[in-house]
Amino acid sequence: MIVAILAGGLGTRLAEETEIRPKPMVEIGGKPILWHIMKIYAHYGFKDFVIALGYKGEHIKKYMVDCCSLTSDLTVDLRNGRVVRHEGNNLDWTVKLIDTGMKTQTGGRIKRLAPYLDGQTFMLTWGDGVADIDLNKLLAFHRSHGKLATLTAVRPPARYGHLELDGDSIIEFSEKPQTREGWINGAFFVLEPGVFDYIEGDDTQWEKEPLENLARDGQLKAFRHTSYWQCMDTLREKYILENYWNSGNAPWQVWKE
Repeated sequence: MIVAILAGGLGTRLAEETEIRPKPMVEIGGKPILWHIMKIYAHYGFKDFVIALGYKGEHIKKYMVDCCSLTSDLTVDLRNGRVVRHEGNNLDWTVKLIDTGMKTQTGGRIKRLAPYLDGQTFMLTWGDGVADIDLNKLLAFHRSHGKLATLTAVRPPARYGHLELDGDSIIEFSEKPQTREGWINGAFFVLEPGVFDYIEGDDTQWEKEPLENLARDGQLKAFRHTSYWQCMDTLREKYILENYWNSGNAPWQVWKE
């Protein structure tokens, strides 16, 4: 099954990083967050990727082209430029890199990927969020209901601690009130080709009319993910992910090195 990843946005809320590279190339532990996302999918056997490029897409192209060399031992003959790759790289991924335009909205980017998705069920996510989601369970849930679209619903980590009050007495204090927050769109979709009929063109935002109309038509189901999920919209969130990774206990690292 093909995994589509949207990686073309401007990432304006992370401008400190995205002035020089696209947000999916912002590094966590020395690796782009895009790499972390792809590792999650690959762990569950989903290794065919189609990536929608836009803003500074050349950085992602260069990284993918160089990936084998950067993760392998090499012999370089400087006399003729011949490069021999030895052991080291163990990534058996196929990656299609598709330019979907600088100003194309999320829905438009998805529709532009249609020719590369083989007319089959496909997975979709954004290039800026990680989770310890069980993708096999997600796919099984999608196949069980027979609708066009499955969205992974998550409860976002709260920025501040939660206080439960009785008058002016604090009866409960929690630093991690994630389960008390409402459900939001955590991406990690499974979709049928019929969703393309809900996208008009480049100016369509996936999160607006397409999802709204899929829900209206009874074609959108929610897979509830109650464990770890984190997007990287801000520098603060980048630091959260970086600290987890440096601790050696990154919750989204479902794979074994």
